[in-house]
Amino acid sequence: MAKKPSKAAAHEISFWDDVCDYFNHAATFTDHPKDILEMIRECNSIYSFKFPIRANGGFELISAWRVEHSHHKLPTKGGIRYSEFVHEDEVKALAALMTYKCAIVNVPYGGAKGGVKVNPKKYSERELENITRRYTSELIKKNFIGPGTDVPAPDYGTGEREMSWIVDTYQAYNPGQIDSNACVTGKPLAQHGIAGRREATGRGVFFAARECVNVPEDMKKVKLSVGLEGKRVIVQGLGNVGYYSAKFIQEAGGIIVGLCEYEGAIYDSKGLDVDDVVRHRKETGSILNYKKAKNFKNSSEGLEQECDIFVPAALENQIHDGNIAAIKAKIIVEGANGPTTPDAATAFIKRGGIIVPDMYANAGGVTVSYFEWLKNLSHVAFGRMNKRFEENAARNMVDMIERMTGQSITADQRTVIVKGASELELVNSGLEETMVRAYHEIRDIQLANKKITDLRMAAFVCAIDKVAISYKNLGIFP
Repeated sequence: MAKKPSKAAAHEISFWDDVCDYFNHAATFTDHPKDILEMIRECNSIYSFKFPIRANGGFELISAWRVEHSHHKLPTKGGIRYSEFVHEDEVKALAALMTYKCAIVNVPYGGAKGGVKVNPKKYSERELENITRRYTSELIKKNFIGPGTDVPAPDYGTGEREMSWIVDTYQAYNPGQIDSNACVTGKPLAQHGIAGRREATGRGVFFAARECVNVPEDMKKVKLSVGLEGKRVIVQGLGNVGYYSAKFIQEAGGIIVGLCEYEGAIYDSKGLDVDDVVRHRKETGSILNYKKAKNFKNSSEGLEQECDIFVPAALENQIHDGNIAAIKAKIIVEGANGPTTPDAATAFIKRGGIIVPDMYANAGGVTVSYFEWLKNLSHVAFGRMNKRFEENAARNMVDMIERMTGQSITADQRTVIVKGASELELVNSGLEETMVRAYHEIRDIQLANKKITDLRMAAFVCAIDKVAISYKNLGIFP
């Protein structure tokens, strides 16, 4: 396993080494040849480059990366991260996790990731647009972007706005390419995005948490009742992933007792209203001083309060051997990528906790990105072809039943029954099916081998087996 990290800052921990250590350990539970395992573990292509921009009254040299981890399936897929702390080690690790994540949820992509070393808050919108368009043009020059080559998406520090700039830049370089909208996902609906993509990762985290707590045998081990109803939950991060994770968990009956952000944390054992906290933050600039909630100016203290489930949905290495002993949750559902270091994860599992790993739990984003990519390639929105047909078929059935029975249903009942699925409903249905099936596939692997002690290791084994089969099917290995 990885060397024990110090109790100092998390950036001293090698994210890439952690991922490789997990992989190496999981590989011992498979019977694949050494050369196949090495092919799966290492990154296929790493593009590291710099480009100048005019910003903040002068010129700046921006460092950037795009890593394609695995070409066992094409295109490769992965978000673009804007952060002043991003570096090659991190991008490589995130690209590798994307490979394993896609394999786990049966999405036919290889893994990739991008990083631009900037703090978005220090630039104007025009400057960010210039950075994004220049980054995209550099990827185009080296064939690191395209509908069948490499398809980026949003990540930390980026969103629909940046994706719209990317697709526009790509189309300027590729006039007349009919599938050009599929060069990137996470686009605004007006630019051929898909309904449900914005909240997809958070919704996926919710499905992951729900499936975990719905297994009676596992809940008995951690001494919790079955179901999300009444579970006390702390969420770290109120960005896109954290907000929607908290919102959907709360709607399902979970009690959000704590929220943590970079400016501090708040806690209330009676529960917090997520949307109200977001409104408070917009008005005051901080989640602190929210009604009767207890304040913690040190955000890390918020992680250590009483709860049943902890959802880290910020950055990597937030749970380490310096604070794992103080984490009181019995279940950790990893909304962020790599939020728990290997030593911390080992300690948590040894004391009987359950970790729902990132490479499964936050796969909702890439799953719905896959749906968006399919929509762009088919040039037809989901539901457009069949919505009216389904409504008419249901209406005819209701009319026939009413004639045969001589009884009429109410207008409200008819509205519920006579209904065709919208794009959003189809997307959410597909996401739920994906997350439910993948969770139980991982859990079955763990149950089948008593030496596999946690879901993360089972997820790695699942991913390794699927990628290895793909390479063998390509005829690269016997």
